[in-house]
Amino acid sequence: MDALTTTLLELGTPAAALGSGALYARARMPRTYWSTIGFPLAVHRIRRDYEAVMESCGLTVDPSFWRAMASSAANRPARPAMPQIRRIIASSTGMRIRLRLARGQETADVLSATEKLRHAWAVHAVYAAEVKPGIVDLRVVGFDVLRDVRMPRRATAKSAGLLRVPVALRADGTVHHRDYRQVPNGLDLGANQSGKSMFTRNLVHGLAAQPVALVGIDCKRGVEQRPFAPRLSALATDQAEALGLLLALLVEMDDRYDLIRAHQGVPGSVAAEDLTSDIWGLPEKLRPVPIVVLVDEIAELFLVTSRADEERRNQAVTALIRLAQLARAAGIYLEIAGQRFGSELGKGATLLRSQLTGRTVHRVNDLETARMGLGDISEVAMLAATRISPDMPGKAVAGDTSGRWYEIRTPYRSLADVAERCAEFAHLTPELPRLAAFRPTAPAGQLIPADIPPVPSAPPVFAPAPVAE
Repeated sequence: MDALTTTLLELGTPAAALGSGALYARARMPRTYWSTIGFPLAVHRIRRDYEAVMESCGLTVDPSFWRAMASSAANRPARPAMPQIRRIIASSTGMRIRLRLARGQETADVLSATEKLRHAWAVHAVYAAEVKPGIVDLRVVGFDVLRDVRMPRRATAKSAGLLRVPVALRADGTVHHRDYRQVPNGLDLGANQSGKSMFTRNLVHGLAAQPVALVGIDCKRGVEQRPFAPRLSALATDQAEALGLLLALLVEMDDRYDLIRAHQGVPGSVAAEDLTSDIWGLPEKLRPVPIVVLVDEIAELFLVTSRADEERRNQAVTALIRLAQLARAAGIYLEIAGQRFGSELGKGATLLRSQLTGRTVHRVNDLETARMGLGDISEVAMLAATRISPDMPGKAVAGDTSGRWYEIRTPYRSLADVAERCAEFAHLTPELPRLAAFRPTAPAGQLIPADIPPVPSAPPVFAPAPVAE
């Protein structure tokens, strides 16, 4: 029995009934409880004990010389300096407190004290972020927002953009985006039933309404991606088709680079401000549509069952590596999913993984898998991925090679809902001549069009190629 219930019981039966209702709301309707009871109580607790909490959490510094002199002249003890509250802004999941740091303090001091502040203020979590030098925002979360994910509609609608998709909710209550313009290539790892498919569904749901081309590679006979067929410009459902599709994407990439080079023209014939090295600098009427390639299970492209499969595997892996290294400037982006992604997959796996900047790791079965995705980002993030409970499908740790990482969870979307979304926006599916043979509705025909040359198998294939800027 907590302090709130004890106090209300002492006040009598009506108050006890009110306390029972408050406890029920906190357990079953946490957003309602926070808006009506939790937020006012938390603000009262913060303001009442603010100075004591700052001192006990080590967020005070000695007063300045002049303040100490003034206190001495007034015959009163000098109070230590501490961060000052500028404002408190409420939200449906918590609040944001803006602090002005005292002289001599830094953001790291507040970051190291967030766990102490969480306990002192009796809230679910506290996160700190620097706004500018001397100004820090504390994002206070009143309850576990990942237990029942509800994407904020207004923030989600405002933050979406071309190739920027809101796919999950972060543990601090903000929206997590998959932004291909900022992080071109991504890797999604996780065990069975961990939520990788749900992550992909949210991606497709967001991208379906945008002027982009979606390309699917699903070597599980297409069971995951075939429902998205009305919105897919190409789909491969086995290793042979996947190889043909990857080779076609390489030719498409080369065509786009030829287009960029043609636009640059002879030096001096194009204004300096019109020069470009990627498709985004081209005039809108010339700019080709961006392409997002969704690979459902990467291991299927690496595994071989006989010596005859090795050539197919080497060509497919080589094509993926070239796309990961060079295709960003051509507007082609990769989203690769798998249960594991280590050197045991074979030659080229480690090099390909190094090109996948964005990392999303769902529940994994062993520490090594978490290290494959997050070991080069943060040791703490890697350990957080190993502690995801099986009863929280869709929960993951997302980060990039900058070292930033977040705990996220994707909202539930049924396969039927995403398929309906794809059918609704089927008219936005672009026609790509190079990929026409792989349209899901096209009749089965030649797996590899004759005009697509094979990928050279020279030794430098697996050496890091220069990345187009």
